[in-house]
Amino acid sequence: GEEIREAFLNFYAERGHKRMASASLIPEDPTVLLTIAGMLPFKPVFLGQQERPAPRATSSQKCIRTNDIENVGRTARHHTFFEMLGNWSFGDYFKEEAIDWAWSLLTEVYGLDPDRFYATWFEGDASQGLEPDHGARDLWLRHLPPDHVLPGNAKDNFWEMGETGPCGPCSELHYDRIGGRNAAALVNQDDPDVLEIWNLVFMQFDKPEKDAEMIPLPRPSIDTGMGLERVSAILQGRHDNYDVDLLRKLIEASAHASNDDPDGDNNVSHRVIADHLRSAAFLVADGVQPSNEGRGYVLRRIMRRGMRHAHKIGNKDPLMHRLVPTLVESMGEHFTELRRAEASITEILRLEETRFKETLDRGLRLLGEETDRLGEGEALPGAVAFRLYDTFGFPLDLTADILRGQG
Repeated sequence: GEEIREAFLNFYAERGHKRMASASLIPEDPTVLLTIAGMLPFKPVFLGQQERPAPRATSSQKCIRTNDIENVGRTARHHTFFEMLGNWSFGDYFKEEAIDWAWSLLTEVYGLDPDRFYATWFEGDASQGLEPDHGARDLWLRHLPPDHVLPGNAKDNFWEMGETGPCGPCSELHYDRIGGRNAAALVNQDDPDVLEIWNLVFMQFDKPEKDAEMIPLPRPSIDTGMGLERVSAILQGRHDNYDVDLLRKLIEASAHASNDDPDGDNNVSHRVIADHLRSAAFLVADGVQPSNEGRGYVLRRIMRRGMRHAHKIGNKDPLMHRLVPTLVESMGEHFTELRRAEASITEILRLEETRFKETLDRGLRLLGEETDRLGEGEALPGAVAFRLYDTFGFPLDLTADILRGQG
């Protein structure tokens, strides 16, 4: 994983991009709670509110998303913490360079099979007065046969920052893990073996107001994003993001500390612990403290969900803080803030887990008593869920997670 990240950053640095350190998970944008995408730190640049840091930039941005937290650990590709590899042109180069360089990196540097790739392009949308992006289509046809260059609708192939602001068509690159077939019909169909790995956004319009007509930008720009965990799984021959080295080390450390098998009956719990440890550690390193509101509550939710899984697999004493050295060893060379904050991360995790354990058993007893009263398929009363939150500190998604585990 470290080598894959470094190869990406070096590739673009050699092509005139300024290497940028990952921005904080606490964004400057007051409308967003946490950094959720690689382009977010550059939003003021795209909006013309801030001078560009350089004509070209590249970074591996740490991101946190909790909208699918209930799927973390249960699926191959859901995380709360992930890295977004990206390259940007702020009014400098445009589609040709973006496409040619992406192709060169994937096929020449990473050595992926060219025959397994499919590229999508924006087919246009008459209802919004948007023309087809034939320019992107023709550029992809220089690298791929026509049946691997596919039109896409506005949902998949037109990117917007929000209801207003810069926007434009995009091209997604999809990779067929199996190969030796035509998998065009499986693109964007949630097939586990045909994965989107990179999105190239061609920012060429501005929407000044909601529902207003889009106007061409005077200096079109490029914004790309590729998930490190996903491309690492492909390059490391894994079908599951949790099997890549960056996460596998933490899963094995969790299992070892719990005297357990990392791939046994508790494998989902070890995956949750690994993912949530990464999120919690990086949030603390960026200055977030556990609390009952805002970012602090997001941190507490993530911590407590991981701590409940540690308790579930039989740990009587706090576990997560003991895994911090493994995380720092794995990611601390690139993200030096982890090394600087290691002592603080360890102590906050230890204190939070110690406090939560005092109420966890009592809350679980109450939940057990209440579920024993329920009939087949009957829902848990909202009043009980609120009491678990208000009295025992159970976030709602933690209660839902426990109930889901009971069927």
